[in-house]
Amino acid sequence: MGTRKLWGAGIAIMLAATGYAWHSGIISVSSKTVAAANAQAIRPVPVTTVIVQENAFPISHTGMGTVQAYNTVTVKVRVDGEIQKIAFQEGQAVEIGDLLAVIDPRPYQALLQQAEADRARDEALLANAKLDLERYSSLVVKEFATHQSVDTQKALVAQYQAAIAHDEAVIDNARVQLGYTTIVSPLKGLTGVRLVDQGNIVHATDSVGIVVIAQMTPISVVFTLPQQHLPEVLEASRRGPLTVSAYDQDDQTKLSEGQLSLIDNQIDQATGTMRLKATFENRDGALWPGQFISSRLVVGSRRGPVIPESAVQSGPNGSYVFVVRQDSTVEVRPIQISASRNGQALIAGGISSGESVVTDGQYRLRPGSRVVATTGGQTTSRRTASTPQARE
Repeated sequence: MGTRKLWGAGIAIMLAATGYAWHSGIISVSSKTVAAANAQAIRPVPVTTVIVQENAFPISHTGMGTVQAYNTVTVKVRVDGEIQKIAFQEGQAVEIGDLLAVIDPRPYQALLQQAEADRARDEALLANAKLDLERYSSLVVKEFATHQSVDTQKALVAQYQAAIAHDEAVIDNARVQLGYTTIVSPLKGLTGVRLVDQGNIVHATDSVGIVVIAQMTPISVVFTLPQQHLPEVLEASRRGPLTVSAYDQDDQTKLSEGQLSLIDNQIDQATGTMRLKATFENRDGALWPGQFISSRLVVGSRRGPVIPESAVQSGPNGSYVFVVRQDSTVEVRPIQISASRNGQALIAGGISSGESVVTDGQYRLRPGSRVVATTGGQTTSRRTASTPQARE
């Protein structure tokens, strides 16, 4: 019985010692965790910042558009015959008057020669009729010929003169038809796919031409904007020519820049949009007929604080930014965005020029967090680089 009491007392002492050690360990671990968390909270957060600057920000409207050739011609034949020669390569750049194709000219040369022969015959008959008229005129004075014979001869001379005029018209027509056997380019541009091969018989009534030529310089873009922008566009157009920039479908890559050339005279009632047309020089060939692009029409500019869009954060109460204060801590500042474009945002209120805003590293920030800005491998308390200009 005494032995059992001794064993029980020993077990109780061991359990008490173990519990104390375990409890002390928890306290020790918890203290270390809290200390580490406090140290983490005190450690500055690395961020990237920019200084807000006041710049002129272009105000523009964007609409999807389609590139159209300034002029497009389907080259068709105007006479019947066999194509003896195709003188162009598909996709070739051609100038006005460049040879494209030749149709067998021999039938039309024969018609021209026949018309010239008819004229020569009628000219000979006219010369003889004039001589007879002179004879009859001299004989009527001596009463060896009647006045009726003189009048008849005058009519014959007039008849041959009319026949020669008819022959001249036939010759001109024959020359025109012969000229149609040589097909030349009516404009400067690029040829497309060849529609007829050499050796084929073609007719003037064929609906299919030989090739389509598209004028590439200049070139046009037709795009649409919502009708509510019409008053603003009309007002801006009265102040002078409006600039239109063509961007790729990603709305990031600028392809070319031109001028607005047309505001259509009616609104599309089905879509509630207005159609506009812009002209681009396109000297580098960046625009291609049929290409879908994003068209950006600049209607004016507005000055105000401009910041990168990467600095703008969204919350349940709207947009906000982290502003870096003089003591290198941040505060949350609600803002109002007036316009945005190409990664830049024009701010209508909430911040002013000269303040520093965070553009990268916001996910680790809380109001009052201490920050340190890193620029080019160097660590500074605040970044002094200026906001980049809004690009077209």
